[in-house]
Amino acid sequence: MRAALTAFTLSLLLAGCAAAAPARLTQAAPIVAPVAVVVERDRDRWTADFTLNEDAPVWFFRRSALLRVERTPWRPAWWSVETPGVILDRQGRYDVLRTTDGSPVPRRIRIRMTPRAGDLEADYDPALMFTDGTVALYSGQFDLSPLASIQQARSLPLDLNGISLPGGPAGVTWRDRAGPVLFKGERLTEVTAIDADTYVLFGETRTREGTGVTTVIDPGLPTWLGNQLGEFTPLVMDYYTSRLGPQRGPTPILMVSWTGPTQSLSSMGGSVLPGLISMTFEGDGVLNPDPAALARARWFIGHESAHFWLGSKGLEYQFARDAWITEGGADLMAVRATAAIDPSFDARAELQREVDECVSLARGRPIASAGERGEHRAYYACGAVWSLALEGARRERTGGDFFDVLTDLQRRNGDDGILTREEWLEALTREARDPSLRIGIERMLDMGSDNPASEIARLFGRTGVAFRMEAGRIVLTD
Repeated sequence: MRAALTAFTLSLLLAGCAAAAPARLTQAAPIVAPVAVVVERDRDRWTADFTLNEDAPVWFFRRSALLRVERTPWRPAWWSVETPGVILDRQGRYDVLRTTDGSPVPRRIRIRMTPRAGDLEADYDPALMFTDGTVALYSGQFDLSPLASIQQARSLPLDLNGISLPGGPAGVTWRDRAGPVLFKGERLTEVTAIDADTYVLFGETRTREGTGVTTVIDPGLPTWLGNQLGEFTPLVMDYYTSRLGPQRGPTPILMVSWTGPTQSLSSMGGSVLPGLISMTFEGDGVLNPDPAALARARWFIGHESAHFWLGSKGLEYQFARDAWITEGGADLMAVRATAAIDPSFDARAELQREVDECVSLARGRPIASAGERGEHRAYYACGAVWSLALEGARRERTGGDFFDVLTDLQRRNGDDGILTREEWLEALTREARDPSLRIGIERMLDMGSDNPASEIARLFGRTGVAFRMEAGRIVLTD
């Protein structure tokens, strides 16, 4: 997720980090050994040595999200294949390795990497860059699978959830000739892991133990931001724990990088993995703690921390098109938690922005396919609007709030950890006692709406969310 604020606007350009929950792939018959990858740093030289486990003319990288700003693939520009006769390029929605003559790709391939900062659409950034030369690499970027042809690669859908694919996650070995790497909180000379789903840190940036969270913060980060992260993150985690119970797993790590004081920019990006929150800050707009930047930073911390309970290893969505469940829900959780901790936080203004953006992004365009269009912000805004209605229905019926709804959903769906679209809509019907409400949401999801403001107004009117209409615009009043 990345929030981009310029000197003239305060707008969020959010990807699903998480929204980027990993695809739950259906694996084909198990193979004898996984693809093996050795990732090594030798001073300024970064290499990834792949040992493939079968002969195939095409291998595709399962995580091939585009760069957000240019909407272009990052691997062909940042990686170069040193093995003769092998090409790395884009076919359909995925980066692939293939040969120049269509023969099977060699079993052993060396790739020269140039890690750099880059914000991806709805996926984890390949690298977090620190000002002292420390680099954190995302483990999942090295997973790849064999295909029979380029045509098969071009036909793969964007959402691989439930798709049967050969092979499994790669076994990746991490090695730094300068010293140990940091892997899931431990300093290790070398480590090999399969499906680690984490960032591996190369460098000596200092870790700090805190209450409920361990931090790895870029030494170049503005001091006030570092203080906020150190002070506010434990408060948010404690609030969520008090409302929803402890998050699963060990004490999480907060890993924060600083891209620099880019002029006329105030950017916050981040994601959550099992046991780890990653954040990236950039721009001269966050050099000093003005009220707007402070409020945004606190809300941002609240959103990312929320994914330990809704997303990540908490309740996850079933398909990528359902990211509105976790992203919108995390938005509302962040608003409620930040307001509870910081009474000066303007919760209504934050929710008003969600309503306005949902109306804009749902007009004539289906929300479920927003990811295909690169409009991932729709998942956040409309998901928050619908979560607000679900909260309103609960408040009308029992006096509870969104956290009470989540507690019920945890109890009902905790066995498999999946919160499906149908289960979410059933919860709305259960709380509102009105089966017609889901129809408007389904229409916005699958077809879009000619008048989304009218759809939302009806939903709010039936669930007790206070608002008034001003020249066709929904204005929240409480």
